Amino acid sequence: MQKLKEGDYVTISYDGMLENGEIFESATADNPFEFVVGEKSVFPSFETGLIGMAPGETRTIKVGPEEAYGPHREELVQTLNRSAFGEKIAPQPGMILGMTVEKDGRNHQVPVMILAVNGEQVSVDYNHPLAGQELLYRITIQAIAEAGAAGGGNKSACH
Repeated sequence: MQKLKEGDYVTISYDGMLENGEIFESATADNPFEFVVGEKSVFPSFETGLIGMAPGETRTIKVGPEEAYGPHREELVQTLNRSAFGEKIAPQPGMILGMTVEKDGRNHQVPVMILAVNGEQVSVDYNHPLAGQELLYRITIQAIAEAGAAGGGNKSACH
């Protein structure tokens, strides 16, 4: 039976979960995730955890925050004046909005989560929503092919 190795093109289905079991991302057998092992298109431990698996095999792989979305940084939680959101947006806790921030002299669009609204003060979090989280991926190998094989699945997940 073929075992997955570096350089192989792999097709997988998976559930990405938090430690409490909440699923934050999935790829199904009908819409799988495909990538070449060793091209660093996914988290390193996600990739190395698949080595040696065979089609049909399922494994759970843990990815720590330092390898995924980083630690939750308190300095990225800030309070802004409500006017920073303009007149068309009424910020509410739980909303995720795109905000423009300047870094290195250039403007960048970044997601921000609204944490609380107190009068004219709005608490926001610029951390990635999964920052500081230990992530678990329950992965099933659907197929293995030589690198360069064409596929039609999802190519945008878990990175």
